[in-house]
Amino acid sequence: MAKMWAGRTSGVTDGAADDFNSSIRFDCRLYREDIVGSMAHAAMLAAQGILSQQDANALIDGLQGILDDLDSGALSFDWTAEDIHMFVEQVLTERLGEVGKKLHTARSRNDQVALDMRLHLRHASDAIAEQLRGLIAAIVAVAEENKSAVMPGYTHLQRAQPILFSHHILAYAMMFLRDLDRLADCRRRIDVSPIGACALAGTTYDTDRQMEAKLLGFSAVARNSIDAVSDRDFCVELLSALSLVMMHLSRLSEELILWTSWEFRFVTLSDAFTTGSSIMPQKKNSDMAELARGKTGRVYGDLMALLTMLKGLPLAYDKDMQEDKEAVFDALDTVTMCLNVFTPMLQSMRVNAEAMYHAAQSGFINATDLADYLVRKGLPFRSAYKIAGELVGECIRSGCVLETLPLETYRRHCERIDEDVFAAIDLLTCVRTRISEGGTSPESVENQIAYVKEQIK
Repeated sequence: MAKMWAGRTSGVTDGAADDFNSSIRFDCRLYREDIVGSMAHAAMLAAQGILSQQDANALIDGLQGILDDLDSGALSFDWTAEDIHMFVEQVLTERLGEVGKKLHTARSRNDQVALDMRLHLRHASDAIAEQLRGLIAAIVAVAEENKSAVMPGYTHLQRAQPILFSHHILAYAMMFLRDLDRLADCRRRIDVSPIGACALAGTTYDTDRQMEAKLLGFSAVARNSIDAVSDRDFCVELLSALSLVMMHLSRLSEELILWTSWEFRFVTLSDAFTTGSSIMPQKKNSDMAELARGKTGRVYGDLMALLTMLKGLPLAYDKDMQEDKEAVFDALDTVTMCLNVFTPMLQSMRVNAEAMYHAAQSGFINATDLADYLVRKGLPFRSAYKIAGELVGECIRSGCVLETLPLETYRRHCERIDEDVFAAIDLLTCVRTRISEGGTSPESVENQIAYVKEQIK
């Protein structure tokens, strides 16, 4: 079949070249954006007197019919078409005849595809932002339900200091809030209309780019026609933001995988979000968390593919840029799928506060609080640090914890220690007295919960 761009060449290409060149298998998902963009373009052409109002109305009605038929399934994609733009134009011309051929006046596929991508990503980034708000709300709910649960905080994956579980899980809420902020910032640069830039140099027709942008809900138009068709920074930015979303999901996944193990038993995931073993009947695997952790590398790969594709391109448009779509679509689909699973997985998760408390108690993580107690008794911190370390050694040798070490043993190491040491090193006291802003005290956690709730309104 001769192509719609036939003229300079015969328009007849080798079958393998056709398959290699075609993008409709993946850019067909842009059909709605392509049609809506074309309807706005027809309206602008009529407003500027470039097309008659009658022709514009016929084009708009014809495009609406194609959209309705694609939505209902009455019309199927032609997989032999070069891309979604050519498919829509071919169907329109088949239905309207010569009038259909007028649609492409004063535009190019170069600005058309850039427009379609921006329209699509504007909506997609909004949808993911909404999913993130749902995930953050789930995290806040888990924090509120387990506000008093004490757990060991870790550094180097070693038990370090006592914290509230709610404080720990809220750290992820803060990460995802930053992701929301990045998506909003990225969306601002997505929301720029390239239509009217044509192939690269603009057009000789007296078009109204501002009108077309307004019809499509854009807040600005691209100021340089060459940049308008060659810019894919907004795709890179979005994939960068999505990569950070996946990194945060992956870190939380890693903790859930650890916490659900028999060695930790801090949390239990619902059976609905775990799997079993084909051979070991006792197994309950955190496969959803493991898959999210694994799919992080996939989104990273999409970002690197896009950066690599763009790094050596001369201005303005090059066919290499067709490669942006599969990477962007894959990243969007992957993040969407992960968030769809993650939120209900957290909502149905059960927290084992007793196991957390036991782990906190047996890890000597109140040793810093013991040293602080000795400082309040008048010792220099380094001297207090040494004595606290010696007392931990005593506990290890005698098989007890600091809370159960006899007072006489304490006093052998430092005569300033009194009965009040046991209140000072109680885990709940350790948590309550960390009163610095952003710390793990109950009051601080309440403030953090209120802050996160306000941010996701």
